[in-house]
Amino acid sequence: MYRWLRPLLFQLDAETAHGLTLYGLDVAWRSELMRFVATPPADLPVTAFGISFPNPVGLAAGLDKNAAHLDALGALGFGFIEVGTVTPRPQIGNDRPRLFRLPQHEAIINRMGFNNDGVDALVRNVQASGYRGVLGINIGKNKDTPNEKAVDDYLFCLERVYAHASYVTVNISSPNTKGLRDLQEETTLRRFIETLREAQERLGSQQGQRKPMLLKIAPDLGEAELDSMADVLLAANVDGVICTNTTIDHSSVASDPRGNEAGGLSGKPLRTRATDVVRGMRQRLGDRVGIIGVGGILEGDDAVEKLRAGAQLVQVYSGLIYRGPELVAECVNEIRRHQDHPDAR
Repeated sequence: MYRWLRPLLFQLDAETAHGLTLYGLDVAWRSELMRFVATPPADLPVTAFGISFPNPVGLAAGLDKNAAHLDALGALGFGFIEVGTVTPRPQIGNDRPRLFRLPQHEAIINRMGFNNDGVDALVRNVQASGYRGVLGINIGKNKDTPNEKAVDDYLFCLERVYAHASYVTVNISSPNTKGLRDLQEETTLRRFIETLREAQERLGSQQGQRKPMLLKIAPDLGEAELDSMADVLLAANVDGVICTNTTIDHSSVASDPRGNEAGGLSGKPLRTRATDVVRGMRQRLGDRVGIIGVGGILEGDDAVEKLRAGAQLVQVYSGLIYRGPELVAECVNEIRRHQDHPDAR
């Protein structure tokens, strides 16, 4: 169905089409018409971060910022769903337009700016949903919170989402909140992560269940910065890392009419760099820290590539815009095929 609808959706402003698509999914779910939208794949179980996932293909954060569409998205066959990024207080994000398709490059540029309804609204939506699958909740800071107080925003969100998440992702790598990526600097990051790790263990003890905490990193870090990042992750015993967020390097789309739009670039142009970061972090981290690979997955082979580079799980987002829900089953089935026939190329 999506291949027929996509030309119509692509006639609309990207953010309008995004909202309309989510509305349509909700209608299809309530009307029991999801069989016409997607055929979920058979289970392909995998365990990571101490969690059992029905399959290794998840939805990346950003598509459902407020956890308002969990039931419909859960019917598409994802092995897990990550919602957010959510901040302590509601914020409208950056001015529109702030989401741009680059069809020639199968890419997207966004400068959304953590637009969301606030953490309390997200928690209410999670509680109201019938989704019972693996749920990641991605947390961030409000735009007007200075970096020296950023950890307070993350602690605020962590304490409120902890009981409702299967795992929590700490997002310090979005390029669309001024100064946010500065939190990735080694000394700053070390103090920041130590504080959050203490809160994670305290909450686990209080609530009787320890939830994994993951860090989402940028693809634009140099080798020395990745070395430092790995050192911090290992020293703090962080459960996992998500490689990667969007990139600020637009050189691959410079020829596109939209290529100079400010914001993070995702989709096909990010694939190779994101995979390189996965491979590099796996070499640095060994088997002590789990990895989710995300960036440029537009077909099944791209998902297999991320796993071969060292990821245990993958996430998709931009690929859904260009391929639709069938991408989920295609990725799962291709991973299954390569597991059954490891020498296949």
